[in-house]
Amino acid sequence: MLKERVLEALNEQINAEQYSAFLYLSMSAWLEDKGMPGFANWMYVQYQEEMTHANKFYKYVAGRNGKVELKAIAQMPTEFDSILDVVEKTLEHEQHVTELINNLVDVAKEERDHATQSFLQWFVDEQVEEESNVTEILDSLKLIEGEAKGNGLFMLDRELRQRVFVDTTQVAG
Repeated sequence: MLKERVLEALNEQINAEQYSAFLYLSMSAWLEDKGMPGFANWMYVQYQEEMTHANKFYKYVAGRNGKVELKAIAQMPTEFDSILDVVEKTLEHEQHVTELINNLVDVAKEERDHATQSFLQWFVDEQVEEESNVTEILDSLKLIEGEAKGNGLFMLDRELRQRVFVDTTQVAG
């Protein structure tokens, strides 16, 4: 059985993961509208990943006989200044999610909930990968901002179009 403080924190994280999903779906829609199908695809895959993360938390809470409490999702932005702005906001958001996961680990440790600590380790590792992937795209965009903006942006967009969704939560259990 989950302790009340851990349960509350896990339910908050379900909400945060759902917000993340819809933030990335909103970004995908904006990028699609701007004629950037590769960037839109990359964000759509992010949306799919975040939904699986929310579901992984949901199943964990339910599997530990906790009551899942779904809450309203806050309105996410729907307009952005540029593609660079979208990717910078994505990195900022992933850093925020990393902080949320770290705080959740702290709560599990304080409550001596070893099972939840073990469960959360997958998310700790996932956040390292998430931040790294976004940083790589951001670095590429910053390089492109110079002389070959059009061609470089086109090539990066084509590369991002190749990304496909893989449900890594199923591999991890």
